[in-house]
Amino acid sequence: MKKLESIQQYQELKKGNTIFVFSANWCPDCRVIEPDLPEVEDKFTQFEFISVDRDEFIDLAIEEGVMGIPSFLVYKNNERVGDYIGKERKSIEQINQFISQFA
Repeated sequence: MKKLESIQQYQELKKGNTIFVFSANWCPDCRVIEPDLPEVEDKFTQFEFISVDRDEFIDLAIEEGVMGIPSFLVYKNNERVGDYIGKERKSIEQINQFISQFA
């Protein structure tokens, strides 16, 4: 999964079919799902998956309403079409079910 490098890159990536995965190194729930995320990427190849370090991009997280992590924001053609935000632990099955709505 590519890592977000700048706000400018975020603005460009929103124009495509992109899923932004907000997480942080200290987040235990993020670490639990991390090993299975490549499988999710392989399943939904129509999307580009981008990892966003919430601590590195805290202003962006606030602007996007990401109050808990891990969180997933789905963009298509510069429009936010869905999000899975919250601080609760998410299973890979729940993540797959969420993303399949937009596939």
